[in-house]
Amino acid sequence: MSKKAILLGNEAIARGIVEAGCAVATAYPGTPSSEILPAIASFADELGTSTAVEWGVNEKVAFEMATAAAFTGLRSCAVMKQVGLNVAADPFMSAAHFDMKGGMLLVVADDPGPHSSQTEQDSRFFAYFAKVPCFDPASAEEAKKMVFDAYELSERHHIIAMLRPSVRVDHCRQDVELREVLPVAADIKFEKDPARWVCLPASVRINHPKLNKKNDAIREEFETLYPHYNYEIPAKGKASLGIIASGVSFSIVMDIIKSWGRTDISVLKIGTPVPLPVKMVTNFIDRHENVLVLEEPYPVVEMQLLDRSKVKGRWNGFVPRAGELLPELIEEIVLKALGEEVENAVDSDLKSALEDLKITPRKPMLCPGCPHRASVFSIRQAIPNAINPSDIGCYTLTVNQKGADAVMDMGAAITMSSGLFLAHKVAGKEQPIVATIGDSTFFHMGIPGLVSAVYNRHAFVLGILDNRTTAMTGAQSNPSVGDKLRKGDEGQVVEIEHVVRGCGVSYVKTLEAYDIQSGKELVKEAWEHARTHREPAVLIFKHPCMLLREKQDKIPVNVDQDKCIGCKFCINFFNCPGLVFDEETKRAYIDERFCVSCGVCTQVCPHGAIVPVEEA
Repeated sequence: MSKKAILLGNEAIARGIVEAGCAVATAYPGTPSSEILPAIASFADELGTSTAVEWGVNEKVAFEMATAAAFTGLRSCAVMKQVGLNVAADPFMSAAHFDMKGGMLLVVADDPGPHSSQTEQDSRFFAYFAKVPCFDPASAEEAKKMVFDAYELSERHHIIAMLRPSVRVDHCRQDVELREVLPVAADIKFEKDPARWVCLPASVRINHPKLNKKNDAIREEFETLYPHYNYEIPAKGKASLGIIASGVSFSIVMDIIKSWGRTDISVLKIGTPVPLPVKMVTNFIDRHENVLVLEEPYPVVEMQLLDRSKVKGRWNGFVPRAGELLPELIEEIVLKALGEEVENAVDSDLKSALEDLKITPRKPMLCPGCPHRASVFSIRQAIPNAINPSDIGCYTLTVNQKGADAVMDMGAAITMSSGLFLAHKVAGKEQPIVATIGDSTFFHMGIPGLVSAVYNRHAFVLGILDNRTTAMTGAQSNPSVGDKLRKGDEGQVVEIEHVVRGCGVSYVKTLEAYDIQSGKELVKEAWEHARTHREPAVLIFKHPCMLLREKQDKIPVNVDQDKCIGCKFCINFFNCPGLVFDEETKRAYIDERFCVSCGVCTQVCPHGAIVPVEEA
């Protein structure tokens, strides 16, 4: 009897990768993909495989490491979230043309909604763009099974294969079957063959037609060889509606149909949307007068249809063109497609529940005691008229402190600062610019922008917020920490200050993030240096993430109600969950449920109303 275990979707994918004999696994953390690589390391330790498991400094680095490992004939994988594939797009598009030797799996987790991303882009489009096959799982169990089929397809056609789970697959829990572990191959050889491995224009002219032939062959296989991923659940009798569903939308719509007890709806499940098994889909459409396509977040299946005249979907707005297809929304769409009455009870039910529970929704906030809050407070108080570009990480939430004026993508805090400097330079104006970027994000994509700023002599201050972890995606390690994932595997610490000086920055100072007064003084000093020397100045605000600290000095605080004048300065500019404003008394107070007694807020109130609690 086979063994089963209840696993998170990302853990199921990781287990499949280890069981499939993957030799090299790389990633850069990003929700909703973050749990996959640590789970690979954990299962590799548990099962005793020799799998190399490493974080890359960014997705491009991770992808290139995994791809080169597959050049030798080994199975490899690279893992990232959907916007991470933007970073890895350059090598991805080139490597798609290579005649791969070992199986290469690219796992890209999409975030329809989005829940924790700057876009809700569809990685299936990237697969279509690069002409590589894509598997789109509808459940954790299916995602695990697809790992094996993706590796086999990759090796059969010598092509990279993509597995595209979306957030609901990544973070669901399901019982999955545990297989025997395939051994990691030990016989490797890199065969020197420039025509195969060097992406010269002359090679592309030969390899691109080969890639097209691979796609044609894979499309034919998707028509017939994968009935466990692509199949029809027919209606009993004449169908009132035919639904084509891909990914988690299939699981949701099947639950809805089952709950209704209806038998007049046919469903065609598509688990391999790129390249689309067009003949199978066209046959289904031809046999139904009323057709609905459910997929997320973009119309990738719809786009590949030769005739959409009978199709209701995202392409014509019948299905919303943006946002996640939640169960209540799919239910509404299906009823509308059937021409039946739609009841909009979900929003009113939610509103009633919130009122009954007396819950007031609030914006996401930095954790109590987060050092980023103190760092950005120092920056804003030091130079209130500065422009503050920021970056991707926990500190993006300093927008609540008016400390993030522009956020684009990872590393852009630095390059946006350069652009803003140049704009004001051309206009003949001097404008203070103080940017913020996290430690992991600095290594990820901040270094090239800083080198460019030094080279071109752009005057701004860069605050690197070093909390000793990659916090927002789950407290993963980064080069400034040096920890690695496998037991007994040691890394090398890369000091941020040394890297900054190596980029050519002459003004670099490290400070305690909690010390607001020193922070304000050094921000002013750094800007003075930047504007007078016409070069970037760097401050490294250092304090460990509160979630990682085992011991800390506690400084219990209270708000002196006699001194508090109700100005809301602490609420608006410090923005801590532990500080709350009472609308009845018009005074701030400490919410003991959230306060962690970091004591930083005693430096915040301009009237001295936040004070340490006197010891008995």
